[in-house]
Amino acid sequence: MKILILEDEPLAAKRLESLVKSVEPSGEILAKIESVRGAVKWLSENPQPDLILMDIQLADGLSFEIFTQVNVKAPIIFTTAYDEYAIRAFKVNSVDYLLKPIDVDELETAIVKLKSQQSTDLPANIEKALEAFISPRTDWKTRFLLKSGTRFEVVEVADIVYLFAEDKIVFLVNSEQKKYFVDETLDDLEEKLNPKDFFRINRKYLASIKAIERIEPHFNGRLKIKLRQRDDDEIYVSREKAESFKKWLDT
Repeated sequence: MKILILEDEPLAAKRLESLVKSVEPSGEILAKIESVRGAVKWLSENPQPDLILMDIQLADGLSFEIFTQVNVKAPIIFTTAYDEYAIRAFKVNSVDYLLKPIDVDELETAIVKLKSQQSTDLPANIEKALEAFISPRTDWKTRFLLKSGTRFEVVEVADIVYLFAEDKIVFLVNSEQKKYFVDETLDDLEEKLNPKDFFRINRKYLASIKAIERIEPHFNGRLKIKLRQRDDDEIYVSREKAESFKKWLDT
């Protein structure tokens, strides 16, 4: 079995390759690619693999963009860190997925399932999954009910400047520089907030457009960010995310 891995995190890609070898010893890893652009180029220049292990979020955007640029006929096993929206869509459309961190038994089950499926059924399933993801979403969160002292306050999402994690605790900061505790992870919040208005800068910060005060090029392709109402001088966008961050600001 010839396998293509699309994964933007080198350690995750290496681990996935190791798991594939344990499940499918005769499997051949054709390439490990971290970006949509790289995947489109590879798929345009090479024969279709027997299987693609595809992360949803690649270095330069969602992997679903690949399907709009090249004809993908190979079966797909999606790998994802998302635990609500993506999984719900995949279940409805009968597309296999694996939730990170990948479990070796689940990988084996998924490969066995794909082997048993009729190849003619796969493109239709992928098309349905793509449609589910590119259809406009309307259920983005619009407000929070948060505790402030001994009372609760309603905070409109439009009034959020940024959210940040500190010692495993997440805080929300509004335009009046008021800070609230939020009993959710940044990963969960990233799924609930409209990506047109919020960007996950790094593991610590989820910022709105209004939060971006200054952007400076930094070493090794990274970007250094100054957030409004924040004195942290060590906020960086990784080289892998830099391009998508600039596109986010330029839309």
